Amino acid sequence: MRISKVYTRSGDEGQTSLGSGERISKASLRVCAYGDVDELNSFLGLVRTNIADGDIQSLLERIQNELFVLGADLAIPLRHDGMTDPQRRIRPAEIASLETDIDRFNEMLPPLEEFILPAGNEAGALLHVARTVARRAEREVVRLADTEKLNPQVLVYLNRLSDLLFVLARIANRQDGSAEAFAQFR
Repeated sequence: MRISKVYTRSGDEGQTSLGSGERISKASLRVCAYGDVDELNSFLGLVRTNIADGDIQSLLERIQNELFVLGADLAIPLRHDGMTDPQRRIRPAEIASLETDIDRFNEMLPPLEEFILPAGNEAGALLHVARTVARRAEREVVRLADTEKLNPQVLVYLNRLSDLLFVLARIANRQDGSAEAFAQFR
């Protein structure tokens, strides 16, 4: 795809086009859902500016690419006409990769015994914010799934991604010797 013009004026009255060509309100559940995924992807770009670890950098870049697939998955409704869906959608393989990553990084950490405050060094704190943005995107997708049929892998992916971002925040906070802050229930 080549984008020759940034503005089209086609959205000036609050409508946008889905990947299917259908025009809908920019305030629709679908647009809000893929908008939150776009925000998450952008925030991960900011996170990457604060990550020195090459392994985590590569992982976050892969996730950003997968989030483009996930956003397109949401922006192009599932076919209901029985025809083959040519759209690239989130697949179980991407979820399995996230689970492998969670397990691999979690093995490097001590077991959790208390609730962790979303803090630490800058990279860790940013990863905690990314986790909460992922959870918000997940909630928006749940709202959309309550009204329209979606690829069920989208919800699973976002759920696993927020778990991975939590683990990565813990890893980032340990890489420079920062201590995790634990919640105090007094």
